[in-house]
Amino acid sequence: MRTLKVDLAENSYPIYIGSGALKNGELISPYIKGNQVMIVTNELIESLYLSSLEETLVDYDVHKVILPDGEIYKTLSNCELIFEALLKVPCDRKVTMIALGGGVVGDICGFAAGCYQRGVPFIQIPTTLLAQVDSSVGGKTAVNSKLGKNMIGLFYQPKCVIADTSVLVTLPKRELSAGCAEIIKTALLADYPFFLWLEENIELLISANESAIAYAVEQCCRIKSHIVSKDEKEHGIRALLNLGHTFGHAIETGIGHGIWLHGEAVGAGMCMAADMSVRSGLLEENQQERIKQLIERAGLPVSGPPELNSEDFIKLMSVDKKVVDNTIRLVLLTDIGQALLVDEYSSDDLEATIEYACSIR
Repeated sequence: MRTLKVDLAENSYPIYIGSGALKNGELISPYIKGNQVMIVTNELIESLYLSSLEETLVDYDVHKVILPDGEIYKTLSNCELIFEALLKVPCDRKVTMIALGGGVVGDICGFAAGCYQRGVPFIQIPTTLLAQVDSSVGGKTAVNSKLGKNMIGLFYQPKCVIADTSVLVTLPKRELSAGCAEIIKTALLADYPFFLWLEENIELLISANESAIAYAVEQCCRIKSHIVSKDEKEHGIRALLNLGHTFGHAIETGIGHGIWLHGEAVGAGMCMAADMSVRSGLLEENQQERIKQLIERAGLPVSGPPELNSEDFIKLMSVDKKVVDNTIRLVLLTDIGQALLVDEYSSDDLEATIEYACSIR
């Protein structure tokens, strides 16, 4: 069992990474405040892991909400289902909510926990690679609008994160590839040696090698914990974690939430960010090619959807949390392992990047 810490003063919490963590009651119990527990999961995870978690929590008054599975269901209307379940029990302010699932479940459960009775404790138990390496850590919670992804939300930190790497063996290859997008992103913005490791081991990750996955989860959580500890509310350095996401969120919103997996959109988005970095004179072309090759080897898209033209794409990018004073702020690369936030760039270069990315096949 590996243990990391997100150091946020009174909001600090541990991340536990290891095989079988889901069934370890000694990890979970210290972070349950009262006797009531509300598990939020989805239809797929219910059939795989809910019973194991219920057995771990046999000494508590356990309730559950089963949501439909998919990004399209990360909405206010489905969040209302959680609130209704909490109120019907009724659950008091000592209820502990547990997010058992991927990024969608973690986001919507965390958002509901932050809102219910002005905030109740919650625990993240991520069951996808993407959630274990990224979305479960850092306290970003949100739901989607049809006009923008994650535009309705709040920062609300969990009491702990429990990443059971053994559950990832049930993931389909497409989900493993989607998780690799966030792993590659983390290496690109902050850790060149980790990028070199990925160039050597990416096939192990998408084949669900548990040892390789455990290493990647630990590295990503270590890097993200360090960044979040320095900038919890994304006023500065934490914005670098959005590498590829401004482009990627535009793809997800433009073609409809759930058509592409989040990691797939981020994969294409990172290629677009690398292309924009080259056009801006920040990144060497040979580095761009290495990035593209790794993303492609991970089974991810390296180009955007052809149905989005540059005008529509830029409009979609304008509905993004990184927009400040009507300026789309981009995370670009100066090298592999080094990123920066840019708000001054050529609009012609941005259009050229989008047009190129959405035309190549």
